[in-house]
Amino acid sequence: MANPSSASPASREPQALSSSDGATTAKPGERSTPYASNFMRFLESVGISNPIPDNYSSEDFYSDFLCNHLKTDAIRRGHITCFTTVKPTILNSMGGLHGGVVAAISERVAIATARTVVGEDKELFLGELAMSYLSSASINAELIVDGSVVRRGRNTTVVAVEFKMRKTGKLVYSSRATFYNSPIAKL
Repeated sequence: MANPSSASPASREPQALSSSDGATTAKPGERSTPYASNFMRFLESVGISNPIPDNYSSEDFYSDFLCNHLKTDAIRRGHITCFTTVKPTILNSMGGLHGGVVAAISERVAIATARTVVGEDKELFLGELAMSYLSSASINAELIVDGSVVRRGRNTTVVAVEFKMRKTGKLVYSSRATFYNSPIAKL
């Protein structure tokens, strides 16, 4: 029996694979039909094939982009409240607030909330961000984003962030972030 690692390089090229439903996976650079053409049409319909404009490629564009959607209402020790409105620029293809935007806003609010109890002499490292997508927020929905410190220790800080509909108070998204606090190195 031949050793698989001793096979010639030509025999290690990707081969077309067959799955139980009859679809095939083509070699790199080739398209398999009909699934590849349908998939490419889907990507084009949601704008994936469009080039990224130059003004979106600047350093820290997404931080500025997200901060433009957040309006701070209250800041207290261990608690921050912000407002956001779901605009067309942050929708997913189904017409709801994009999950990545929810996670990014949650991270920003969690960092700001943790900073209300962790001194500037310590760095914050995000160790975990757990998201729960309970419902959807549609276009022009106004959301209240509440961040609160759940636990503060010497080396860790845990922050909960909740997204609620402003009109009804219905909880639509929630997250929990765990930060590790460490002194800033002085080299």
